[in-house]
Amino acid sequence: METPADSPFTWENIDWTKVQEHVNKLQFRIAKAVVKGNIYKAKRLQYLLTNSSYAKLLAIKKVTSNKGKNTPGIDGILYRTPKQKLNAALSLSHLKYRSLPLKRTYIEKKGKKAKRPLGIPTMYDRAMQALFALALEPIAETTADTMSFGFRKYRSAHDAREHAFNCLAHKDRAQWILEGDIKGCFDHISHQWLMDNIPLNKKTLKEFLKAGYIYRKKLFPVKAGTPQGGIISPILANMTLDGLEKVIKEQYWSCAKGTIHNRYNRNKVNFIRYADDFIVTAKSKEVALDVKNIIEKFLIERGLTLSEEKTAITHIADGFNFLGWNFRKYHGKLLIKPSKESFKNISQKIRTTVKQFRGMPQKDLIRTLNPIIRGWCNYHKVTVAKEAFKALDTVLFEALWRWGRFRHQNKNAMWIKNRYWKRIENRDWRFCSEDNVLIVAGYTKIIRHIMIKLDKNPFVREDSDYFYYRKRKESF
Repeated sequence: METPADSPFTWENIDWTKVQEHVNKLQFRIAKAVVKGNIYKAKRLQYLLTNSSYAKLLAIKKVTSNKGKNTPGIDGILYRTPKQKLNAALSLSHLKYRSLPLKRTYIEKKGKKAKRPLGIPTMYDRAMQALFALALEPIAETTADTMSFGFRKYRSAHDAREHAFNCLAHKDRAQWILEGDIKGCFDHISHQWLMDNIPLNKKTLKEFLKAGYIYRKKLFPVKAGTPQGGIISPILANMTLDGLEKVIKEQYWSCAKGTIHNRYNRNKVNFIRYADDFIVTAKSKEVALDVKNIIEKFLIERGLTLSEEKTAITHIADGFNFLGWNFRKYHGKLLIKPSKESFKNISQKIRTTVKQFRGMPQKDLIRTLNPIIRGWCNYHKVTVAKEAFKALDTVLFEALWRWGRFRHQNKNAMWIKNRYWKRIENRDWRFCSEDNVLIVAGYTKIIRHIMIKLDKNPFVREDSDYFYYRKRKESF
C-alpha cells in the first residue's frame, strides 16, 4: 500500500464504513468458498485479504483501539499519533516478516495466590496477528463446532448457559454431568498439529508460534502452545478443539432406522464448550466416564490433556459450576445462580477497591465502583440472582461504612450518614456525591436471554439481517 508524499490521504479522513464493508465482502467470499468445499479458492481469497490496504488499516485500528493500546512490547514502540498509525499500516507485510519475542509478565488469578503468565507482543506483531485473524476467522466460524460459544462472533457465555438449561431443565433430561477442563490449553497445543491443520500462510503461522518470550532479560524459546496475549490465539485454540463435538455425536447420536440425518440421543449426551471449559451431559455415570475417555483420546493428538483436579463427574442434584454460575436441581427443578466463587470474587474486589480509595473523594470512589457493580449484575441478571444482588448490596454497605468511619474517626454515626448517604425518591441510605449516585445491585431486573440461532453464521451474507436485528435488539 503506497501513497504519494503530497497525497491528501490521512488517518483522520479514512472512511471506516467503507473499510469495514470491503473487508466483510472478502470474508463473506472466504466463508462461501469453505461452505462449497473449495479450499484452494479460500486460500486465494485469504491472500487477497492479507494484502489488502483496507484490511491493514483495520488491523492497525483494532490494536490501537483496544485496552492494550498503551502497553508496548519489548521494542517499546506504541502507535499514538495518526501519522504513526498510517505509517504502520503502510509497513504491514508478511514478506520477510520476523516476529519478535513477547514480553513476559505475570497477572493475578482470581482468588488464587499463583499468577498467570501473560505475553505482550510488539505493536507490529499484534497488527500482523490482527490482519491474519481477519483472514482466518471466516474459516474458523464456518467449520466450528455448533455448541462452541467462547471467543466467537456474536456468541457469549449467556448462550452457553441457555443451551445448558435446555439440556438439563426438564424431568426427562440428563442427570449426570462431566465437568471438563483442559490443562494449560493455550500453553500445550502441539505446534506440529497447528502447522498441519490450520489453513494459514505456514511461514507467518510459524513466526507467530515460535516467537518465544523474554523474561528478566533472558530469551525463552517455546516448543508448544499459542502466544499468550496474542490476538490470533483464541481462534487457534478454538480450531484445535473443533471436531470434538462431532466425535462425541458419532459415538452416541444414533441414526434412526432408514435415515441418515435424523438422529436420536438415547444416552442424553450433549456437549457444550466455552473456550477450553466444557461440560457434557449424560444419562448415567458410566456413559460420562466413557465420554471422558473419548475426549482424552481426541486431545492427545493435539498435545493436550484433561486437568485431573478440575475434571469431575457430578449428579445434577449435587450441582456443578460452569462459567461463574451454579447449576443444580432442587426437588427436580433446575435453578441457575451466581456461583459462590463468583460472589466471593466480586465481594473481595469491592472491599479491595474501597480500601484503596480511603483517601480519595467520594465521587471518584463511586465512579470506580459503578462499572464493577454494573458489569457483575449484567452478567448474572439472566439467572436466579435476586438474593445474590441483595447480598452484594450488603457487602457494599459494610465496606462503605468502614470507609466513612475510617475517614472521620472523631465523628458520630449520624454525621457520617448525613455526609455520604442521602434519601433519593423512596429509598434512604443512597450513597451519593453531588454529581453521582452508587448503583443499587438489588434494583437490577432479571431478564431472560434469547439464545442465538445455532445454524446462523456471521460470515454468510444470507444471515446478515439476523445478526443486524439481533444486535440492534440487544442494544435497547
